[in-house]
Amino acid sequence: MQRRHFTSGLILAASGGWAIDDGHAAGITESDAALGIRAALERGAVAAVALLGRDGGFLNNPKVRIELPGYLNDAAKVLKFTGQQKRVDELVTAMNRAAEKAVPEAKAMLVNAVKSMSVEDGRKIVSGGDNSATEFFADKTRSPLAVKFLPIVTKATEKVSLADKYNKVAGQVASLGLVGKDEANIQHYITGKALDGLYLMIGEEERKIRKDPIGTGSAILKKVFGSLS
Repeated sequence: MQRRHFTSGLILAASGGWAIDDGHAAGITESDAALGIRAALERGAVAAVALLGRDGGFLNNPKVRIELPGYLNDAAKVLKFTGQQKRVDELVTAMNRAAEKAVPEAKAMLVNAVKSMSVEDGRKIVSGGDNSATEFFADKTRSPLAVKFLPIVTKATEKVSLADKYNKVAGQVASLGLVGKDEANIQHYITGKALDGLYLMIGEEERKIRKDPIGTGSAILKKVFGSLS
């Protein structure tokens, strides 16, 4: 298969990094360009994990903060009026803390997904939409990460008494169609929301790379994104 070449004035340095060729154009294959893309994606994924996997990463971030699902959130308002505000707040805090504990476990899997990325994957990511990298990560890692997150989330919520009551109530209202299947168990619900938040933040990092490649610390990205788009 013939590979497209790019004369971007950049070369692949002996160390494996990218370097400026002082104005002398050098052919860059899609395979070479993929190395730059992998570096960018890894930085974006690691940055997202770092933002979320810390104290307050979910709880203090309105973009990803995990709240009780609609129907039960309304029910929780009733509990607040009956003097049980503290218990509701404790549950919501525990939900978000559980997500914060689980997310760091995603780092290795996300990095491995990047390292195993094919040249075709890289081409699709660069020439695709603004969230093509995020979709790549979700496709490769969401299911295995859900399995990895669940026991961590379960352990983090098992000491919260309201969590068990949530499951009992949610199970009952789920049979009435008032909450979705993914909301009928608090541990599964938190796991899903933790993953949603992770991919949301990866998406934000991806947009930063597309908007300002040089700002990410890699000059090659501007050339690669410009050449393949």
